[in-house]
Amino acid sequence: MLEADLCGLELDNPFVLASGVLGSTGASLKRMAGLGAGAVVTKSLGLEPREGHDGPNVCEVEGGLLNAMGLPNPGVAAFEEEVSAARYGGVPVIVSVFASKRDGFAEAATRAEAIGGDGVELNLSCPHAEGYGAAVGSDPGLVEEIVSAVSSKVDVPVFAKLTPNVPDIAEIGVAAERGGADGLVAVNTLGPGMVIDVDLERPVLGNERGGVSGPSLHPVAVRCVYDLYDSVEVPVVGVGGVRDAETSLEMFLAGASAVQVGTAVMDGTDVFGKIRDGVLEHLEEAGYGGLGELRGAAHG
Repeated sequence: MLEADLCGLELDNPFVLASGVLGSTGASLKRMAGLGAGAVVTKSLGLEPREGHDGPNVCEVEGGLLNAMGLPNPGVAAFEEEVSAARYGGVPVIVSVFASKRDGFAEAATRAEAIGGDGVELNLSCPHAEGYGAAVGSDPGLVEEIVSAVSSKVDVPVFAKLTPNVPDIAEIGVAAERGGADGLVAVNTLGPGMVIDVDLERPVLGNERGGVSGPSLHPVAVRCVYDLYDSVEVPVVGVGGVRDAETSLEMFLAGASAVQVGTAVMDGTDVFGKIRDGVLEHLEEAGYGGLGELRGAAHG
């Protein structure tokens, strides 16, 4: 009832570990697969090693988290052993990549496929790394160029992860689809935002500004999925504040073909099992034969 074909990737269920959360090692990715994730996404990887921002990197805010990691990573090529270990989890492993330019994205994606990635997710949407992410992902022309360059180089599915920090996310989604994206991921964190320590009289994060995730992001993410469903033909993966069956079902009703879970994993790694059981219960009580029967139903 929950099986899904996501751009050619066969998933036992459509609940996916989002990039950046427990995606730093093959062991953690494998563990999340064992705990019920239908697929896993690695942390974002670049062509070269990157240290990221000075700490503190994460702080709790009302309704979620504020984070500014700065894309720390060992480089795509150095992650091969981690991907190999993650594949023992028995679910598709999608490798998230980032770069500042079109050719960099294409090279990073090529390496991601070479190290065993079953798909690549293009991080076009990080809100707090200068020169990366949302800096390119808010320009539909650049998005189309980047996705086109990547899709011409790899044979695995290409997912474009979009930013909510644009006036019209449908315009960006259509550009990614024109470039050859097999699927869209909506959305990355909102912001940047800031928290100030009133005693120290300074911003809490080492980078001062960070992206907002968790429940406070969820209504924005649902709207973005809804808008994209009306505008593109490729599958949309909903992410942002998904933490239980109800918030997951909202995404499917808005038009999502799968959902990613990020911040909620920090509250308990059993979240995938809870979401799966809750969604199954809802489908059975409502008389649905599968998720496909309610996908996009909120559009009337």
